[in-house]
Amino acid sequence: MSIARAIFGQKTREISNSADVFSGFVGRSASGVNVTVDKALAVTTVFSCLRVIAEGVSQVPLKLYKTVGEDAHEVAKEHPLYKIISRKPNTWQTSFEFRENMIFQAGLLGNFYAFKNRSRGKILSLLPFEPNTVNVEVDQKRNLQYKVTIDGEQKTIPADMMWHVKGPSWSTYIGMEAVKYAREAIGLAINIEESQNKLHASGVQTSGIYSVDGALNQKQATDLMQWIETRIGGSNRHKPLVVDRGAKFTPISMSGADAQTIENRRFQIEEICRAFRVMPIMIGQADKAATYASAEQMFLAHVTYTLTPWVSRLEQSIDCNLLTEDEISQGYYSKFNLSGLMRGAAKDRAEFYDKMYRMKVLNPNEIRALEEMNKYDGGDEYYIEPGSQLLNDNKTSE
Repeated sequence: MSIARAIFGQKTREISNSADVFSGFVGRSASGVNVTVDKALAVTTVFSCLRVIAEGVSQVPLKLYKTVGEDAHEVAKEHPLYKIISRKPNTWQTSFEFRENMIFQAGLLGNFYAFKNRSRGKILSLLPFEPNTVNVEVDQKRNLQYKVTIDGEQKTIPADMMWHVKGPSWSTYIGMEAVKYAREAIGLAINIEESQNKLHASGVQTSGIYSVDGALNQKQATDLMQWIETRIGGSNRHKPLVVDRGAKFTPISMSGADAQTIENRRFQIEEICRAFRVMPIMIGQADKAATYASAEQMFLAHVTYTLTPWVSRLEQSIDCNLLTEDEISQGYYSKFNLSGLMRGAAKDRAEFYDKMYRMKVLNPNEIRALEEMNKYDGGDEYYIEPGSQLLNDNKTSE
């Protein structure tokens, strides 16, 4: 029996909805809201922040490379790990889905766990665990082991069989839960959302006041309400209302308190974005002062300051946890290709490549590789200053 089958068992398991998986209690915020993980995900700002990071990390190529010679490298397609990290980590997930799932868990709960299914020392697949099923234990010698609950039974997995991706950590062996430390901002956002929902559900905000001279009996009031509804509802909306017998209609505009509520909701978007290091413009919160040029720089800054730290974290985690020391000494390493996100406009890329070529940083084939184009014979030569070759030929002839 394989180790994976011994740990996971052979029973058919019913997979619950993700909201049930993440329904654990996180904490009570000062606003009085009991913050749980599924409630946090129901806040559109939280969900959008996680999604923009997860999709950014997942959409770029992730490949395994091997250093050959002193200054060259090649794609290590022959290595078993290449297919696992770049295409299919297990039987039910693509590489995109696996990384997306990883960022949602590590970004929100600080930790992602996957079992390294090995055979003869080689990793065959990566099997992720639900985050609320794993407990990390550390002994006095700082050795880690993982207690995993599967089908009500707790099983122990040693550290060398678990791929543990940690977010920012205080204890060094387990990541901090972002949802826990941002629960005040998330709780207030939930509170504001719930209060606004109740306000609109109860209909306490009316569009105006229709007043008449004298008192109305019940039938007259009912008839008047029906008359008003037929005059200003449906296709008659926004048309003038003609009244008689001294009746008056006084419209009610948005109050200062309502305007402040909108400002509070906007501020909570910014506050939650700060917790996840995501610029509001990346989740659809428009910056009115942004121009086209400044917005482009914000998108590039998102790649540099939001996605790149996650990419570096995962690259180092793959190298340290999925490659052996012998494989690392042979020159194997993982690499995300973020160049596609940094391309910008065609004109800007052309100017950049031209400068890199003239500075002898890139040769034509290296530029073509960045553009996903095939190499050509003679394209490995670097830029030569005009006349320099002729000068060298003259010196040789002398």
